[in-house]
Amino acid sequence: MLSKEIQKILEAAEKIGWVIEPEAKKLLSLAGLNVPRFTWATSLDEAQHFAHTIGYPVVVKVVSSEIMHKSDVGGVVVGIEADEKLSAAFQRFSRFRGFAGVVVEEIVSGVELIIGAKVDYQFGPIILLGIGGTGVEIYQDKCLRMAPLGQREAETMIQSLKAHQLLEGYRGSKPVRLSALTRMLADFSDLIMQLEDHIESIDLNPVMCSADKCVIADARILLHSK
Repeated sequence: MLSKEIQKILEAAEKIGWVIEPEAKKLLSLAGLNVPRFTWATSLDEAQHFAHTIGYPVVVKVVSSEIMHKSDVGGVVVGIEADEKLSAAFQRFSRFRGFAGVVVEEIVSGVELIIGAKVDYQFGPIILLGIGGTGVEIYQDKCLRMAPLGQREAETMIQSLKAHQLLEGYRGSKPVRLSALTRMLADFSDLIMQLEDHIESIDLNPVMCSADKCVIADARILLHSK
């Protein structure tokens, strides 16, 4: 059963049909999924204070109910290392339509994956795992399973990727924490089963998996059209 906090996030997003990134990450965090340290800053002072708290460099992204694909409009700046560059990014983003502040978050690294879900009208929730980031459409290395997923199904999805060797350590690279990825897939599946009546799809891209953890660096949640 969905918590009151998650229900509140979904209700607030109904008027635009999708959940803006800071609220999507809050929802995922409430469901026990790992997200970066971040804040939704509506002023430059708030943004700079948080950057000082977690330490530069940081990622800054525009928040707007009219901009779903932030990268397409130059709404993401990675590797900001000083107040001056943060200020410049904030001022530029403030001219975007529907500007509602910025997300400031820590930089996370690792192998880029995509985890997603779509509610099929015939089969119900379907979970996707694949190589993520900018290469997701180039490599087309992905697999699909019907939800719900148990631990064994999650492990099978990982092993079925063509690039699974990247996850297990390749040519001296450290293997990612596969237990964290397996757990994220299973927890994500549990969440999708609860959200089945509310969403059309969810894309977590990229999910950054390292030797220590898996972290959802960006998220998009589309609601059912009414």
